[in-house]
Amino acid sequence: MMYVLDTNVVSELRKGRHKADANVTTWAECVDAADLFISDITVMELEQGVLSIERKDAAQGAMLRSWLEQHVLPEFSTRTLPIDTAVAQRCARLHVPDKRGERDALIAATALVHGMAVVTRNEADFKPTGVTVINPWSLQDTETDPVFTLHEPGRP
Repeated sequence: MMYVLDTNVVSELRKGRHKADANVTTWAECVDAADLFISDITVMELEQGVLSIERKDAAQGAMLRSWLEQHVLPEFSTRTLPIDTAVAQRCARLHVPDKRGERDALIAATALVHGMAVVTRNEADFKPTGVTVINPWSLQDTETDPVFTLHEPGRP
């Protein structure tokens, strides 16, 4: 199975093994990195977060900017899924008859178009769309096979 990571998962993995939720890191370590994707929406949300922190705290903003540009974007350079016509049309169908949050609907539509599951903490935002949802915060008894981490160098 292939997965679209929601922004909250990417942000959690940034913390590194000893600070991130143990279930999240264990799940990520059990999945082949080649099966992990992000959406253009996740890139946008991460960029907005970095810009917000840069305005408030230059030092922290610089660390997050480096993480985004030196780790996340290169790691997912060939695994960032665009918002194309098929995704836009699928997203439109998710809004009728019940309007949804645009960003989550676009992430769900991306996963649906590509036959992937969404990995997120926000199950309630995605389940009504019909997409397969995995909440790694609530997973129990997963195997440990370290194959993927998305944390900054120097962080355990």
